Order: sequence, then structure tokens, then C-alpha cells
Amino acid sequence: MAPGERSVADVLQDIIRDVQEIVRSEVRLAKTELREEVAKAKTAAGLLGAAAIAALFAVFFVLLTIVYALTLVMASWAAALIVGLALAVLATVMVMTGLNQFKQIQATPARAMDSMKENVEWVKQQTK
Repeated sequence: MAPGERSVADVLQDIIRDVQEIVRSEVRLAKTELREEVAKAKTAAGLLGAAAIAALFAVFFVLLTIVYALTLVMASWAAALIVGLALAVLATVMVMTGLNQFKQIQATPARAMDSMKENVEWVKQQTK
């Protein structure tokens, strides 16, 4: 080997070191981006929570208005009963629909698992 030339082992070590540094840099960048996105998500979640509370109060007052309007044509207890029963029916339909949708959810990420298995098989084939 001529003076000043590097061995193949040295070149390979440098390549491995450079690849490792690139991977580390990418991981650092991903972490930074995730932190920024989490901060945005916190703000958005706070606004959505406040909106949900305001919407809940709005629905309550609309229902109260319906009860008061019905008391003009029937007894107060009957008006409250009608509104309550309508809400119970609505809630039942929503619960049943939600439960049916939950039953359709697959807890395991099937496509990702298949992809991982394919990758493992590919690596095994390459190392033979």
C-alpha cells in the first residue's frame, strides 16, 4: 500500500461512522419536529376541549328551551319526560352505532406486520 492511502477497513469504518452520524442526525431532526407538532397539538386540543364544553352548555340550554316551549301546551313533568325519552333514544342509537364500529377495528396492524415479515425474510435471503 502506498503512503497516504487508507486501507479498505479504514474506508469501511469511515463509511459506517458517517452512516451512523446521518441516522443520528435524522433521529434528532425527527425528535425536534415531533416536539413542535406536539406543542401545536396541545394548543389545538385545548381549544377543542373548550369548544366541547361550550357546545355541551349550548345543547343543555337548547333542550331546556324545548322543555319550556312544551310546557306551554302540556304539564311540566310531561314536557321534561318527552325530552328525556328523546335523548335516551338518541343516546341508545349512538351507543349501538359506536359499539358496532368498535367491533370492526382490528387491534393489530396487519399490513405493518406483513411488511415487517417480508423485510425479515428479505434480510435472511440477503445474508445467505
